[in-house]
Amino acid sequence: MAKSSADDVELRRACESAIEDPKQKIILSLRVAKSHGILGKSSKLGRQMAKPRVLALSTLTKGQTTTAFLRVLKYSTGGVLEPAKLYKLRHLSKVEVLTNDPSGCTFTLGFDNLRSQSVAPPQWSMRNIDDRNRLLLCILTICKDVLGRLPKVVGIDVVEMALWAKENRAPVSTQNNVQDGGPVASAMIERESKVNVEKDLVSQAEEEDMEALLGTYVIGVGEAEEFSDRLKRELQALEAANVHAILESEPLINEVLYGLEAATNCVEDMDEWLGTFNVKLRHMREDIASIETRNNSLQMQSVNNKSLIEELDKLLERLRVPSEYATCLTGGSFDEDRMLQNVEACEWLTSALRGLDVPNIDPTYASMRAVKEKRAELEKLKSTFVRRASEFLRNYFASLVDFMISDKSYFSQRGQLKRPDHADLRYKCRTYARLLQHLKSLDKNCLGPLRKAYCSSLNLLLRREAREFANELRASTKASRNPTVWLEGSTGSGQNVNATDTSTVSDAYAKMLTIFIPLLVDESSFFAHFMCFEVPTLVPPGGIVNGNKAGYDDDDDLGIMDIDDNDGKSGKNSDELAALNESLQDLLDGIQEDFYAVVDWAYKIDPLRCISMHGITERYLSGQKADAAGFVRLLLGDLESRISMQFSRFVDEACHQIERNERNVRQMGVLSYIPRFATLATRMEQYIQGQSRDLVDQAYTKFVSVMFATLEKISQTDPKYADIFLFENYAAFQNSLYDLANIVPTLAKFYHQASEAYEQACTRHISMIIYFQFERLFQFARRIEDLMFTVAPEEIPFQLGLSKMDLRKMLKSSLSGIDKSINAMYKKLQKNLTSEELLPSLWDKCKKEFLDKYESFAQLVAKIYPNETIISVAEIKEQLASS
Repeated sequence: MAKSSADDVELRRACESAIEDPKQKIILSLRVAKSHGILGKSSKLGRQMAKPRVLALSTLTKGQTTTAFLRVLKYSTGGVLEPAKLYKLRHLSKVEVLTNDPSGCTFTLGFDNLRSQSVAPPQWSMRNIDDRNRLLLCILTICKDVLGRLPKVVGIDVVEMALWAKENRAPVSTQNNVQDGGPVASAMIERESKVNVEKDLVSQAEEEDMEALLGTYVIGVGEAEEFSDRLKRELQALEAANVHAILESEPLINEVLYGLEAATNCVEDMDEWLGTFNVKLRHMREDIASIETRNNSLQMQSVNNKSLIEELDKLLERLRVPSEYATCLTGGSFDEDRMLQNVEACEWLTSALRGLDVPNIDPTYASMRAVKEKRAELEKLKSTFVRRASEFLRNYFASLVDFMISDKSYFSQRGQLKRPDHADLRYKCRTYARLLQHLKSLDKNCLGPLRKAYCSSLNLLLRREAREFANELRASTKASRNPTVWLEGSTGSGQNVNATDTSTVSDAYAKMLTIFIPLLVDESSFFAHFMCFEVPTLVPPGGIVNGNKAGYDDDDDLGIMDIDDNDGKSGKNSDELAALNESLQDLLDGIQEDFYAVVDWAYKIDPLRCISMHGITERYLSGQKADAAGFVRLLLGDLESRISMQFSRFVDEACHQIERNERNVRQMGVLSYIPRFATLATRMEQYIQGQSRDLVDQAYTKFVSVMFATLEKISQTDPKYADIFLFENYAAFQNSLYDLANIVPTLAKFYHQASEAYEQACTRHISMIIYFQFERLFQFARRIEDLMFTVAPEEIPFQLGLSKMDLRKMLKSSLSGIDKSINAMYKKLQKNLTSEELLPSLWDKCKKEFLDKYESFAQLVAKIYPNETIISVAEIKEQLASS
């Protein structure tokens, strides 16, 4: 036999080097050819694409455990072996020799852990049958010794392999003993020839028995069919002998049948006894189950009774009214030192009533008579306590205010202005703030009468303070009264130039607001929180009101908003806000009269101070944004309306003074109210503060409208001098308001209106003077212009009255002595003019107007009478310049 690659020592060493694991032992190494075929089909192409590989069987022993591997090694580009694949033999499930290979040297190995079973496993081709048998025999032996099982073998005769192993025992044994003395290798060598045809290899003893049997029959190995027929004949003879022996043993069989019948009877008797016992046991089980059911019911009833007693104890505890709380609620004192006990009693009563409501108590309990009776008792306690507390608080508020009103030191006196101070009042009220909060939670309806009582009492105090303060403020303010007649025609024009300073009047009004507006706002805030209105905070503690330090803000922290843990629940409530505004109306009603008195007093001293008071009021009004300051906003709005009304009264009276100028039959020169209005406007501009600009602009509009209308009416009394009268007064209006018109837009508008009226009056008066002096000249020109619409220019000289002869006569009568005519024009312009300062500008306008008209006449003559000569425009211009 040719030398196999299994005997190649160098190959085995190369495999050991490629594995690089000294713990692993190489059992067998063979050169093979690897190819692939289609799954389930053979492929001749596979042989054409065969690749050289080396298969090596190795083992790794760790303690008592031995692991077997099948390694695939390939040749690198340098001819050195390197690992390519590694299979564990424990996953080997099938060894199949391909039948389509006539040589029988090609086989496949199936592993059950391959990732894809749809890919055909590689085909391994050996060099000869001996190498194939040696590899497969080694694999089967290792599987049996190490794993205790054999893979499925397909396409190979195991008996033939066993016979081959017997013939090749010595070489294989020698080769393995030389290479490795391990337990797996030696076991493989000892068992190479032991084959079980069905599942396993036959043992040595079975093989020896088989040889002895063959020797008995003197049959050789090649006579297998004769040996098989002989064995069949002997087997039939043995079966016939066994049947004969069975027939001869009939007595024994009868004895066995009798014993079986007796045993059957015993079994039936036993079955009857067991049935009886089963019935009795069933009855016993039923009795036991009934007893257990009654025991469970009793146990459940005991547990329920215990729970019921506990619940009833809790319910009785909730229904019990502590004696100290009952005494406090029905007849306790409301003194300051007893307020803590009263508050605790209120808290208990509130929680007790809330605990008897259905959401907090089981509906079954709520329908119990004891619970209903206890709730009625608690309701009676609540109504008694609310009635007693409400009566006490009403009397308490009245007594506090009566005490302060009876003490004059709380109010302003002669020579001393007293700032109202309610700190002590609020401190005493704050003692009962928590009580009010609990009264609200017990009965919301009780707060209405309490709020009215508080408002009624405090309203007396606030009105008294405002009245005393306003009286002393007016008495202590020294200011001379300015005349209210600014625009009367009968008085001198300079009467208001040196008007006295009345700033103390507006200062007094500002002081009144500075003292009382923050006070009223703080009282509104305190009232809203003290009387438990759910409205936003007015002014944060220590805040600023209208730019002034609010000295009352520190007293508004009532400490009552934490009773229900609702610090963040101060959202708007329209109903609450409406109720608050109604209560604030009761609280502060009537105090506006004292403010009105100050406004009327200031108006009498100086009506123009209404402007500064309007600005002060508007500034305070814009600072009141809180919801609870609604009445203060109304008060300031009424004050603003009152001031506007008084100022409108002043404006109306001034307008009447202007209109009285119409009664004079003859008016010449500048009317007296023109310069006086400039003085009045200058004074009004000095008083403007804040938002009072609109008020002043409205007054300006009314003043000037009446002034201009009166001016036009007066001018109509004498149409002959109307234009002179108008442009003199409009010029005076512009001159007196020039500076103010540059800074006041409203006056600038009227300034431009007066300027336009002035220009129109001047134009009319100058045209009248020119036509009066040169009437024939310009009438002739007008006739020509009228005819030019209907008659051709060359035909006009042939019209009646427009011939060249008529032109010469007209020129001779109109332009002879032109210098005298110009002087006559100047004297007529100067004759009725009372404002001499206007004469130069008027004369310049007159000369320009006459020159423009004459130039138009000269162009007209040149067009209609081209051969006629007249005085040139340049000559007329020289005459005008020399005049």
